[in-house]
Amino acid sequence: MESMIISIVNQKGGVGKTTTAVNLAAYLAKLNKRVLLIDLDSQANATSGIGIADEGNASVYDVLINNHPAEKAIKNTSIDGYHIIPSHISLAGASVELIEHENREYKLSRAINNLKEIYDYIFIDCPPSLCLLTINGLVASDKILIPVQSEYYALEGLGQLLNTIGLVQGNLKPELELMGAIITMFDSRNRLSKDVLEELYQYFPGKIFKSVIPRSVRLAEAPSFGKPIAEYEPESKGAKAYERLAREILEMETEIRN
Repeated sequence: MESMIISIVNQKGGVGKTTTAVNLAAYLAKLNKRVLLIDLDSQANATSGIGIADEGNASVYDVLINNHPAEKAIKNTSIDGYHIIPSHISLAGASVELIEHENREYKLSRAINNLKEIYDYIFIDCPPSLCLLTINGLVASDKILIPVQSEYYALEGLGQLLNTIGLVQGNLKPELELMGAIITMFDSRNRLSKDVLEELYQYFPGKIFKSVIPRSVRLAEAPSFGKPIAEYEPESKGAKAYERLAREILEMETEIRN
């Protein structure tokens, strides 16, 4: 069975996008799934947050711009079955460089096509902007996850994001689906968080994951140690939340296949 390719996307920064990419992938690997994370963000936070150092190795930039084989850019992580294609600062100019390439929106999709038989899940951590790199991530994907911070300003720009997704569906990838939205940085003591949650249910009817990610110091600390939360503080609230999310996704896919 081919892998499911999932883009984690939100053009607003600081909403827990990379945190979700790194930790959701880690827990699916711990649940015996073969998982690949592609760091498509030039900030390379997913790469460093999982403990991969920049040692001059091939990165996703080489895959996209220099036609380097994707399978030769894959690196192991500290978790069995969890691999990453790292990012690099050179990716910052890739959107401009890609303009010169033919079928530029399909570069990533074609590059990872032969990896579909190897992994159960391929996650793409998209950059926090609606640039050509993000379009590449969407076109390469089967489904989209949108992390949304439970604060008022996080709702701004969602319409633009959904419009971009609609354009990709209409012109480049008709079968692309919205898997759902994940509520991040939730503070149950904050009335505003609850109000935003109610509004999000209207934005994404039937598409909000039950697993809510709390605001957590441990989640914020883990990347500085180069570890996913499952390795850094597995008993923390943030860790338990991402484990629940991973199980929820597995249950969802089991229901669809049955």
